[in-house]
Formats: sequence, C-alpha cells, structure tokens
Amino acid sequence: MKTERQDIYQQVTNEIVAAMEKGAGTFQMPWHTSGDFNFSPVNARSKKPYRGINILILAGAARHFGYTSGHWATYKQWQELGAQVRKGEKARSVVFWKFTNLQMDSEDGEPEGEATGKRIPFATEYRVFNAEQVDGYTVSASPKLSDGERIERAEFFVTGIGADIRHGGNRAFYSPQNDQVQMPPFANFKSPFGYYSTVAHELTHWTAAESRLNRNLQTRFGDAAYAMEELIAELGAAFLGADLGFGSEARGNHAVYIESWLRVLRNDKKAIFTAAGKAQAAADWIHSRVGEQAAA
Repeated sequence: MKTERQDIYQQVTNEIVAAMEKGAGTFQMPWHTSGDFNFSPVNARSKKPYRGINILILAGAARHFGYTSGHWATYKQWQELGAQVRKGEKARSVVFWKFTNLQMDSEDGEPEGEATGKRIPFATEYRVFNAEQVDGYTVSASPKLSDGERIERAEFFVTGIGADIRHGGNRAFYSPQNDQVQMPPFANFKSPFGYYSTVAHELTHWTAAESRLNRNLQTRFGDAAYAMEELIAELGAAFLGADLGFGSEARGNHAVYIESWLRVLRNDKKAIFTAAGKAQAAADWIHSRVGEQAAA
C-alpha cells in the first residue's frame, strides 16, 4: 500500500502535467502569473507567501477554479481566523518539506540507508482551502501599485542586480562564454512587463554560472538537461514576477521545449520538484544579490 509520502510526488506531477497539456496549444503554462499581488498565493494565517512547487500548485488551482484571492489556509487555520470552510468544498494538496537524517531517498520516495548527520528533505502533504471557499473571512484590501510604480520597482530591481545586460538585436539570451545577458531594445516589447518577464528569465539562466549557483543538470537529467534549464528559467521568471508584480507571459519560442518538459515529468515524478526548487533558489539568490548591491 502506498504511503502519503509516495503519493504526493505523483499527485502533484499529474496535476501539473494535465495543466501543461491543456495550455500547450496557446503556450499558457500553469506558472504564468498576472502580476497582480492579490493573486500571489499567501497563507492567510501566517501571511507568509507560498514558495517553489506550492506556487505552481495554488496559482494553477486559482486559475482553474476562477478564484480571485491568493489567500489560502488549512481547515484549522481558517477556524483560528474565525472563518468556516463551506460544506462540500474540496481542499488542494500542497507540500510541506520535512527532514530526515537518513542517508538517501530511494526512487519511490521512501527513505532508506544508514542514519548520518546529513539532513535529507522529503515531501509530505497538507491540505488548504482558498478564501473564496470559506464564510466569515474578508480579505484585507492591499494597496494597489500603479503600472508606473510597478515599472519603477522592477527597473530598480533589475539594474540593482549588477549583471552585464546589453541591448540590441532581436533575441534575448544569456551567453555563458561572455557572462552577459543580451536583450532586444526595451521599445521592441509589447509592454514593459513583457520586457521584465523576459529579462527575469535570462537572469535566472545567469544564476547557473559556476561562480553563482553552479547549476549543472547533466547528471540529473542527461539529454534533457538543456530543456530542463529552460523550465527552471521559466519558473524563476514566474517567481520573480509574482514577487515584484510584473507577472510572467507565454513565450511562443518555447513551444519546442513543452514536449520535452512533459516527457521528463511523465517519466520522473520528482522532476518538477527539482525544477521548482532550483528556480526558487535562483530567485532567492537574485533577491539577496540586489540587497547586497543596494547595501554596498
């Protein structure tokens, strides 16, 4: 009989694969965000934003069910807030990481091996409901930033990273050889937010360098490493877009990767967890870099 620990990897992967398959024709992936802070998933009780894989799970659920609130909490947490989940409402499963001192996890998610001092994370499940599934709770109105304020904030963030970003031509890419990000001119984009979403994607690639996060996917993903690096960059841009309010947009030039992503995810139930974790690490590193540059 499967344990909960085994099931959560496959359950989450199945949901994300289904959402990707549904959006493949329009390149709309489950991680694409509007840029509206009200939709970014946050725990209603702790006020902490959800991270990594949970952003994908909850943002996808909100889009699927048409929720306009990004506030989520467990049944007990809603009760603590004086609210009540309505009868018949279904929860969404999200992931909580626990740690074990066992040496390794086997491929099916069950820990094995001799105990060591190394802490190994494993995923467990807990269930949350959206604010629109409960009675007795009013979402506090948050101040809305104007487009101009969001652009100013995004520009401060991007220039504060200190990356070598150059403009010209009609392609956006990161060059590992030159350690530089190449972007088309700002005016070439349909909207300022399209520009910032694209540069966030390339900056996520930039974090892979040996001098930064040293992200080498060859051992983990083999021939699919290049495509999975593109997925990490997509997720990193979505996480940064949710943090800063410029959102993330569908990119038609990634149509070639979608089938590769789906192939890996269908065959490896932990692949999307790895990709989301590395994307969150890249977003965290970029945030810390901006802070360091600002303090210098």
